Amino acid sequence: MNPDAPLPTPPLDFLPLLPELILLGFGVIALIAGTFVRKRSHTAQLPLMLLTLAGFTTSAAASILLWNREGDATVLGGMIGTDRFSVAGRLIILAIGALGAVLAFHYFSRTQDPRAEFWALLLFSVLGMTLIVAAADLIVVFLALEILSLSLYVMTAFGWQVGSTEAAMKYFLLGAFSSAFFLFGVSFAYGASGSTNIGELALSLTDPGSQALALVAAGFLLIGFGFKVSLVPFHMWTPDVYQGAPTSVTAFMAAGTKGAAFLALTRVFTVAFQPLTWDWRPVIVAVAVVSMVGGSILAIAQTDVKRMLAYSSVAHAGFILTGLTSADQVGIEAVLYYLVAYAVSVIGAFGVVMLASGNALERSSYASFRGLAKRSPVLAGLLTLFLLSLSGIPPTVGFVGKVGVFSAAVGAGYWWLAMIGVLASAIAAFFYLRVVVMMYMQEPEGDAVADDAALPRWTLAVPAVLTLVLGVFPGLILGLLEEASILRW
Repeated sequence: MNPDAPLPTPPLDFLPLLPELILLGFGVIALIAGTFVRKRSHTAQLPLMLLTLAGFTTSAAASILLWNREGDATVLGGMIGTDRFSVAGRLIILAIGALGAVLAFHYFSRTQDPRAEFWALLLFSVLGMTLIVAAADLIVVFLALEILSLSLYVMTAFGWQVGSTEAAMKYFLLGAFSSAFFLFGVSFAYGASGSTNIGELALSLTDPGSQALALVAAGFLLIGFGFKVSLVPFHMWTPDVYQGAPTSVTAFMAAGTKGAAFLALTRVFTVAFQPLTWDWRPVIVAVAVVSMVGGSILAIAQTDVKRMLAYSSVAHAGFILTGLTSADQVGIEAVLYYLVAYAVSVIGAFGVVMLASGNALERSSYASFRGLAKRSPVLAGLLTLFLLSLSGIPPTVGFVGKVGVFSAAVGAGYWWLAMIGVLASAIAAFFYLRVVVMMYMQEPEGDAVADDAALPRWTLAVPAVLTLVLGVFPGLILGLLEEASILRW
């Protein structure tokens, strides 16, 4: 090799990265604009929210333009994927971010100290989430994971509850701990293949000599992802963080983080470790079982709605993992649909919890929801719809999502896993319906008054309509998700 020769560089095609570049630009603008906002100015928050929504809309438009893009499966030296899986994942995350932005605007309008820096953090967090969906290299996955996590650590501390700062610190410390595991996984993957590229890792595992080290890498990476998606036994942070964070942030976090991390996990395990499917699938099955059963049982013992939804998110992580036991297009499609179903349901549920508290004190105990149907029939009806969807009762979108992941497990030969999932769903129905009974069959307690603001209620109408429409007509998006479930590398 001639030492004077220039180093080979990959062609720079930034078009597939355009959605992330747009979010970066809007995030910088929001950060600069936030410095000119008066500390206690509520009216100045509206332009910042509109700027944030404009960033999400523009990024979504750029993502849609990439749907029919032809060319290489990856760009920028194999770092960024260009398949429809990336496009679909981006659109899901951007929709979650837009709903979270409107709910956050209303939340901070009720406080005495609006946070102008929140909007830049929200944009940067969504940037990390969309980047991890499109990442085709483990180094990029790690960088995206840190971008989304660092923003969420700060956003968690924006609550007015006493436990907000404590929750943020716990989230930060355990998040750093999980990042160390993830980096160990990346290093072992590099040792096994000589590369951190997901596609090259899959090709290298055809050699039996590298498979043992690759299995160790898969184990560490699963632990790293397990912290982010709240799989048992890596779920310890979830109830405290969900309860301590502002409810609008919890709604965004519950749907966005779980969606982004699961999409990245799906790409890594169904592509990079595809030659080792028979080795890692039993571990996935075991984790899915303990997550479904453990999350459902622990949710029964809760007396706070936010903590109950936190433990239910642990169970839902197990349900999503059930679909991944079918490490093929059928399983990927089931995972995509379940993520859509979970996102619209959980955002709606936390949005109602925010409004039902009536103020910034974030009263989310069961007692606060007693007699809610008398205080606010609309909120009670919305929360009932979202809880029915989370429990998987037809004709909601949650029912179709669970049918999809259970069918994928049965197709992979794990019919008994689907049976455990059905039993866990029955257990979950108990603690969901208990809240419904409190809202309709018990008298109100205390002086809590439901928030009657129009903007968040109209915002919650979006996930409510999607919960019913996609439950009755799942074919509206199943065709698109089927195309998106083909991973290119």
